[in-house]
Amino acid sequence: MVSRFKEALNSGKFVITSEVAPPKGTNLEKFLHHIDLLKDKVDALNVTDHQSSVMRFPSLGGALAIIEKGGEPIMQMTCRDRNRMALEADLLFAYSRGIKNVLCLTGDAVPVGDHKEAKGVFDLDSLQLLKTIHQMMDGQDLGGNELDGGVEFCAGAIVTPEAQPIEPQLIKFEKKVEAGAEFFQTQAIYDLDNFKSFMDYARKFKVPVLAGIVLLSSARMAKYMTANVPGIFVPQDLIDELSGVPKEEVLAKGIEIAGRAIAALKKDAICDGVHIMAIGKEEVVPDILAAAGL
Repeated sequence: MVSRFKEALNSGKFVITSEVAPPKGTNLEKFLHHIDLLKDKVDALNVTDHQSSVMRFPSLGGALAIIEKGGEPIMQMTCRDRNRMALEADLLFAYSRGIKNVLCLTGDAVPVGDHKEAKGVFDLDSLQLLKTIHQMMDGQDLGGNELDGGVEFCAGAIVTPEAQPIEPQLIKFEKKVEAGAEFFQTQAIYDLDNFKSFMDYARKFKVPVLAGIVLLSSARMAKYMTANVPGIFVPQDLIDELSGVPKEEVLAKGIEIAGRAIAALKKDAICDGVHIMAIGKEEVVPDILAAAGL
């Protein structure tokens, strides 16, 4: 049975996804509130998987919570923390419980997180995980053994359109398409002209691309990401725009900037949709959609 998210991707509509971050602990009250707030406003909700190598409630558990709430989950799966057997087992369990969408990630390096003594696994990378999912969909595990009961996933990947140099990203993008990626969600994009150039390339492969929209909540955040996060560049005019308003109005300005970008992407049909990342401020995603006229 095709997932609702895959149906949306195939419909030709402007697809909207967002994400919810699980808590560090078992208090799911805020997490569940965000699911309730967003599940009927977007086509699917990503659940992050120990994002930035910070230990949290698992993506698999969060995806199950979305299903229980009547939403459509995209389970993020990183290769950093599990070997191939554990990844395969989680995929079997996920499918058996109605999870049909997976975003394949290699995972951030362990030292950037809060468990610096942990040992990264990286038995597979995101490209190999995509291939694993398709092998399982063909009825075999990575040991060549026949599965008693198959799986069917809509498996996607990420790409970083603002990476410099861009050529390695283009090579990875093409390899992920060849490995069976059915959709892409990008890392944050702010330079729409640069993103248009990337999409001129990506359109050759006829795979849906959802532009990553990260909410800018301050000029300081914008400067920090530009200086410290590989593949993210916030143009100076946006930083100046955030700096030019009183402190109490900065979040509203960030919402306006995000909404403006989404509206432009949709109006000019630059890509197939957007993936909105509010990073701890999920409650303003409806305001971003309103600012975009959606």
